Amino acid sequence: MQVLRLFPDAKAAHEDIPDQARTFLQQAFETLHAPDAAAVMAGSAVDAMLKAKGLLEGSLYHRIDAALAANLLTQGMADWAHSVRLGSNRPRHADAERPHVSPEEAKQSVEFAEALGTFLFVLTAKIQRGIEASAAAEAE
Repeated sequence: MQVLRLFPDAKAAHEDIPDQARTFLQQAFETLHAPDAAAVMAGSAVDAMLKAKGLLEGSLYHRIDAALAANLLTQGMADWAHSVRLGSNRPRHADAERPHVSPEEAKQSVEFAEALGTFLFVLTAKIQRGIEASAAAEAE
């Protein structure tokens, strides 16, 4: 039997997200059935996104705070980013008391990583394309 189409469509990381971050985000989507793996990939996606914005110094903790200070993130976004960071650290470091994340925690981490990618890259690219389209229409 040949599969013609899946419902709903498989989730795909948006092409406007930089390659490294997009790869981590895609892996987060694809590993939601394995919450620990999805949480680690979501944390890696967030880290790669901040690095793509030029925040290269220190740990992810410091990059999140630097993004807040640079007004790349709101306070709420920074708080959620720290939550994702902590969630991805638990399985990565085999936390003694709570080594695993729940399916719901993993889902929230992946949702945040996707939202951050949309906010930092996708929306910005859409706006730029809109500006360029308006300028081209006015020039005609």
